[in-house]
Amino acid sequence: MSASLAPGLRTLRTKRLILRPFIEADAPAFHVLVSDPAVLRYTGESPVESTEEALEILRTRPLRDYTVHGFGRMACVLQETNELIGFCGLKRLEELNNEIDIGYRFIRRYWRLGLASESAAALYAHGKTELQLTRIIGLVIPENTGSVRVLEKLGMQREKAIRFPGADRDFDQYV
Repeated sequence: MSASLAPGLRTLRTKRLILRPFIEADAPAFHVLVSDPAVLRYTGESPVESTEEALEILRTRPLRDYTVHGFGRMACVLQETNELIGFCGLKRLEELNNEIDIGYRFIRRYWRLGLASESAAALYAHGKTELQLTRIIGLVIPENTGSVRVLEKLGMQREKAIRFPGADRDFDQYV
């Protein structure tokens, strides 16, 4: 990546992953992720019907965030195969007083391999050191015990229950 990019858009590598900004050409692989009801179970989102809808989500979420905030969720690409298998990263939540949230999702066949923890650790550290963020939160539905474990591995602790605007249930907020 070009050195002229914002620090939040720098490509990072972990032991098994390439963490890079999304591009529009990622829409077909992203569609696989956002159309699986199991992946979306704890998000409150509905499965996406088409690659065109997936592209629109990319445009209005991470690609917009890169332009507006200088960072956003990053594509998680398996180094071994160059396959886009999920996303992880930081997102400014304008609906929650501009809190910065760390979030992650992976295609089901890559669950329970430690990839969420691996990517989250790299991007959490990047947010703290390179982006100099003083506060990063994690929002999780309490029943999502796998996601709770990822946040706890980052050293985060439950702060409070909150109702995300538009959600029909409470989330636990970790800091």
